[in-house]
Amino acid sequence: MTGDRALILDFGGVVTRTLFETHDITERTLGLPPGSLTWRGPFDPANDPLWMAMQNREITERDYWLARTGEVGRMLGEEWTEMQTFVRRARGAEPELVLRPEARDAIVKAKAAGLKLAILSNELDLFYGVEFRQRFPLIELFDVIVDATYTKILKPDPRAYELVLSELGLPREACVFVDDQKKNIEGADAVRLPYVHFDVTRPAEGYARALGMLGL
Repeated sequence: MTGDRALILDFGGVVTRTLFETHDITERTLGLPPGSLTWRGPFDPANDPLWMAMQNREITERDYWLARTGEVGRMLGEEWTEMQTFVRRARGAEPELVLRPEARDAIVKAKAAGLKLAILSNELDLFYGVEFRQRFPLIELFDVIVDATYTKILKPDPRAYELVLSELGLPREACVFVDDQKKNIEGADAVRLPYVHFDVTRPAEGYARALGMLGL
């Protein structure tokens, strides 16, 4: 019976570990001294005023990452003006280290139970690059990938959610959407798509809830 249900995942932060969690990989890959990167976003909000400003909607998520991108580039004596430069340079070499272990477990479990799997991302290939996606572990297990890099429809636009549902060929009540950004969850709520608001600091919990909603 499970082939008529689907788990729909955001990519960055949900399937991958956040850039906050992989400072060690970033420093090693870029040749920066250990401990160079100190901002921790949701893992230490009190010591990341820029993150707090984003949470208070004083700046956008893009503004936040543009600022961090510029900072890291300057540490290397380079001028980085696009987040994809940061993402690709920081983690392109080791996709398998970027995959969340909890995501790996949930994806494998969902697939084994016969669930359909989808990714609904605003920036998969734009930020990570095609080559990273092609080499990303388990990517072949996904039935559908809807990426705004190509569709140009960004969550929380209702059309983004409708598009992934139509590609899956399933009614919304048979699906669960998982995202870590509040505005994308509000978008899902607006189109009555069942959802889990993913807390990146408690990944196992978010996945357990999503699978539970799908009967696993």
